[in-house]
Amino acid sequence: MDLRHIGREFRGVPLNERDVHPDPIQQFERWFEEAVNAKVNEPNVMSLATADRIGKPSVRIVYIKEVDDHGFIFYTHYDSRKGRDMADNPFAAGVFYWTDLNREIRMEGPVEKLSSAASDTYFHARARDSRLNAWASRQSRVIEDRKALEQRFQAMAKKFPDDVPRPPYWGGYRLRPVLIEFWQGRERRCHDRLQYRLEQNRWRIERLAP
Repeated sequence: MDLRHIGREFRGVPLNERDVHPDPIQQFERWFEEAVNAKVNEPNVMSLATADRIGKPSVRIVYIKEVDDHGFIFYTHYDSRKGRDMADNPFAAGVFYWTDLNREIRMEGPVEKLSSAASDTYFHARARDSRLNAWASRQSRVIEDRKALEQRFQAMAKKFPDDVPRPPYWGGYRLRPVLIEFWQGRERRCHDRLQYRLEQNRWRIERLAP
């Protein structure tokens, strides 16, 4: 299968050092607001890459549910593959890619579990079916078939007819970036890349070659 003919010309507004916010989280929020206003489909979707204790990588999509001064928050099963990876090797990388805006944001840094109280708060704000599924699905584990999953879901619905508590193996993580890069597609593949790198608790902005 020859894919060499697939491509397009990138168009985008310039990304200049003098125009960006000195704090990358604030700069992310600027771009995120623009993505929402541009009606980008699911702008909070991020590819999350982890690695196990011997460095074998894996990647998947997660939904970022909150951004605070310290980083990017998502929720999952502690016993999933990514959860096991992060327990053994508590570092991760993430990428947002907004095709409509020709923009990418990538980051790297340590990950940490949220407190039980924070995970409880978010869990109880989820739809009932989502809460039941957290009990029914032992994420990343081999199962017999689809029917087995559906039967387990129905069993959990009977077990928890009213309130659905948070499973002890489910909760939140925060990726605390020490490096964030903003990529803006430009004409002739002369893209703009600005990298924020944390040095002694201060962010240094650098331009990278495309």
